[in-house]
Amino acid sequence: MTPVELSRTVLHAVRRAVDAGELSVAVPTRAVVAPPGPGGCGDYATSIALQLARPAGQPPLKVAEVLRPHLLGADGITDVVLTGPGFLNISLDRAASGAGLVGEILRRGERYGYADGPDGRVVQLHCPHDLRAVVVADAAARLLRSQGALVRVTAEGFDDAWTSVLGVAVDAVGRAPAELPVNVRPVPAPESADPMSLGRDAGRWALLHPAPHDRPRADDQHLVQRESNPLFRVRYAHARARAATRNAADLGFTADPDPGPVTGTPNGTATVTAPLADAAPQLLAALADHPRVLAAAADHRAPDRLARHLVTVADAALPFLPTVLPRGGEKPSAAHRARLALAEAVGAVLAGGLDLLGIDAPDHL
Repeated sequence: MTPVELSRTVLHAVRRAVDAGELSVAVPTRAVVAPPGPGGCGDYATSIALQLARPAGQPPLKVAEVLRPHLLGADGITDVVLTGPGFLNISLDRAASGAGLVGEILRRGERYGYADGPDGRVVQLHCPHDLRAVVVADAAARLLRSQGALVRVTAEGFDDAWTSVLGVAVDAVGRAPAELPVNVRPVPAPESADPMSLGRDAGRWALLHPAPHDRPRADDQHLVQRESNPLFRVRYAHARARAATRNAADLGFTADPDPGPVTGTPNGTATVTAPLADAAPQLLAALADHPRVLAAAADHRAPDRLARHLVTVADAALPFLPTVLPRGGEKPSAAHRARLALAEAVGAVLAGGLDLLGIDAPDHL
């Protein structure tokens, strides 16, 4: 079960509780699910009970108690635990959720985490005559459009070289009316720094990766090809994932996120496992969190959140990727096909995320 599917499942649970007369509320259009916070447990948590408590006229914990049995009856959910004032902590069937997540990513490709269509929002981003502000506004606009918004970007000043070197553009240049204040104003790069000397990809990363309140560095560290460089790790993980697909084709097998159970006989005892049940749980969690990160980065006009998330995905993927292909005399198995599907999901998420930041994702590095 993917986060999007789980969100729908939570809304269906609310609908069933309303239809049964257990709650008297309007069913919301969206239920936020996210990894559990401090004190939580399971795979995901939702605060839907706190959201509904006031209109229901009941304490949040009581609303959560009403919703719990409706969630427990849903396919793919193995347990629901109440914590705090009324958080619902949901545990998923790992085998089903892992295969379902990877299958959903492969189906959506680089658009995994995007909205299904326009949502009616019209957003105006206005920034000062500053290179970092324009780059941040450009990436924020890409994120907002991925979530269904119509976006217009304007700046109080603009240099044509910014387009030719860093690939940024605005819809209009000039002072805006008083009712349209500057609403994208990150801390500028130091005057001594020259992000454009780094080229498009490293220059954009240097300006986007730090939080808006942090002053960015624009030095050659963004160009070095070693593990100390976060951009290198992200692009290297993407290239390794793409290479896995090419090498698997040479070995005569393709990806399958749900190839069926794998039977083994460790210590002479037959066992049947799902190929993705225990494969890289941190990696699966990071991939599952991608839609939430995109939505939050868009809502807060914070492309740095996406940049840091891509580093998290890459760091979780790099130890896993060497396990994808058969070794020595091994023949390709169901487990290899499932791991290859997970590797391809990594490639899709990293490529899609880098594209939203305006950065190239090369297949060879």
